[in-house]
Amino acid sequence: MNSRYFPFVVCCVLLLVLLFFGNLFYGSVHIPARKVWEILTGNEVERLAWTNIVIQSRLPQAITAVLAGAALSVSGLMLQTLFQNPLAGPSILGISDGANLGVAIVMLYMGGTIGRGAYTVGGSLAVVLAALIGAMAVLALIVYFSGKLKNNIMVLIIGMMIAYLASSGIAILNFMSSAESVRSYVMWGMGNFSGVALKQIPLYTSMIFVGMAVAILLIKPLNALLLGERYAANLGIPIKRARMFVLLCTGLLTGVVTAFCGPVSFIGLAVPHVARLMLRTSNHQVLLPVTLLLGAIVALTCNILTILPFGQGVLPLNAITPVLGAPVIIYIIVNRKHIQYFN
Repeated sequence: MNSRYFPFVVCCVLLLVLLFFGNLFYGSVHIPARKVWEILTGNEVERLAWTNIVIQSRLPQAITAVLAGAALSVSGLMLQTLFQNPLAGPSILGISDGANLGVAIVMLYMGGTIGRGAYTVGGSLAVVLAALIGAMAVLALIVYFSGKLKNNIMVLIIGMMIAYLASSGIAILNFMSSAESVRSYVMWGMGNFSGVALKQIPLYTSMIFVGMAVAILLIKPLNALLLGERYAANLGIPIKRARMFVLLCTGLLTGVVTAFCGPVSFIGLAVPHVARLMLRTSNHQVLLPVTLLLGAIVALTCNILTILPFGQGVLPLNAITPVLGAPVIIYIIVNRKHIQYFN
């Protein structure tokens, strides 16, 4: 990494650590800061409920937010590079819509359970499994069509059509379901970082890390694709294989985050632009790790902003993310001709 970016990266890491602990110390239930620190350092406090809130709720929620923000932002960056489209994001290929459809089938049609008899799975686990199955099914379709088509734009259009089909299926299920089931589904669709239990963190983390590892290995092909597919091919980059791995990587990251957190809007779309504007470069050797850090920072910030003051409750995540993300996208659209990214 170029030394001129090092101070910025250090500031991002420090801000990330500060926000991570801020998520542990601040919540809808007031716990004195000294007591939170005692809990984190393994000491006992007089109220067992405080320990449960910090360890079983706030800690996994903060970890979930860090990984979700990083995963969505990196996915958005890779898709924007692959399709050469500043408005490309994790939801554009229909993978998150596939996850939404999977959850809609389970919650609206199957009564919240998967399987029969002794092999029945219910509750949050059924929602996660349904979302993963739906996301992976759409990903399989996208990968299949990407192998048949040479043009990235055609793959993008097919992804959008699949998203429309999934949305149509969800609309039909909503129309045929009870008001209570629809409300439960709508609440899930608002997104949250509190749906991952502490015991689920190892699985969630390992799946995100696999996707991140693949993304790091794709830095060289992504840099080559910035100059066009012909130039990348002349450099010896296998275009179809690179496109396949980008789609698989973004599909895995988007599918896992949507399965565990619900559909989270704007983070994956806006954060890569913020990283480019701050760094003034499109070199993925610098841009990808900084996008990862900024995504985690934005997710932690949004998670704090969902908490209403004076213990009045918690707002849905997707009520906050557009407030931060939409102005960035509007700025990019309005100033697109005047914005230059330097290598």
